[in-house]
Amino acid sequence: MRDTFAATVNRAMDTDPRLTVVLAAISTGMFRGAAARHPGRVIDMGIREQAMIGVAGGLALTGMRPVVHSYAPFLVERPFEQLKLDLGHQGVGAVLVSIGGSYDAAEEGRTHQAPGDVALLDTLPGWTVYAPGHPDEVRAALEAALPGEDRVYVRLSGTSNRAAMPLDGRLSVVRTGSPRSAGVVVAVGPMLDRVLEATADLDVTVAYTATVRPFDREGLSALVGAAGNADVLVVEPYLSGTSAHEVAAALADRRHRHLGLGVARDREVRAYGTPAQHAQAHGLDTEGVAKSARAFFLV
Repeated sequence: MRDTFAATVNRAMDTDPRLTVVLAAISTGMFRGAAARHPGRVIDMGIREQAMIGVAGGLALTGMRPVVHSYAPFLVERPFEQLKLDLGHQGVGAVLVSIGGSYDAAEEGRTHQAPGDVALLDTLPGWTVYAPGHPDEVRAALEAALPGEDRVYVRLSGTSNRAAMPLDGRLSVVRTGSPRSAGVVVAVGPMLDRVLEATADLDVTVAYTATVRPFDREGLSALVGAAGNADVLVVEPYLSGTSAHEVAAALADRRHRHLGLGVARDREVRAYGTPAQHAQAHGLDTEGVAKSARAFFLV
């Protein structure tokens, strides 16, 4: 995904003179060619993430389209005040592209983990958020975002699904349950393959989205109506329950049950380990998702 991001932005810079990449000592080598071709349009701020967002806001005020990139905690958490003020309050846009995600950089320790990034951005209005599950979806998200003026967050992952899915803002049905199915499972981004495996023996409808915000509330409402059972399981690659308010809004006209699976809110995994070990610790590996899904639907 990271390679696709760099290649897509590098190509786009050759045709769109507004695009300016703003970095903070991360992935600088991936834009060395673009810096040579377009002097002044690749800016490395060094390890100054707050200034990185401030510079992006200033560039946007002059009509440029900043593409800002770093690890998720350095892109969203550390400069959150600047996101709120220098972009949101000033009414200007940028494309933020993160790596690391929840625990992709587990070997770097807690400093490089940000499972709460999407939930944090959810406190600010006007953000479009993508969590691609395949490199082709990264390309599609960027091609949609780069020509615009709005505020966009693209959350890259070190895990990919086997195949790309449409990135049209709507929930895509991957597996359809029977008219008497147990409910609906929504898999977000890189969680799809393990969700399909984990729910293979359950009579549920499985839907997919990489467009996290705006959330397809109408689509979820229609799927739940067709399923005949208003039980919804959302499996997200970040903080558990991040989309609970979206499910509640989508199903406000009916009684429903909802379970959000994601990175645990009630504990911190302090061991370094690998991404796979962290997924297992949070119940986000295939076995963990299967256990939670069975407990939720088979009651």
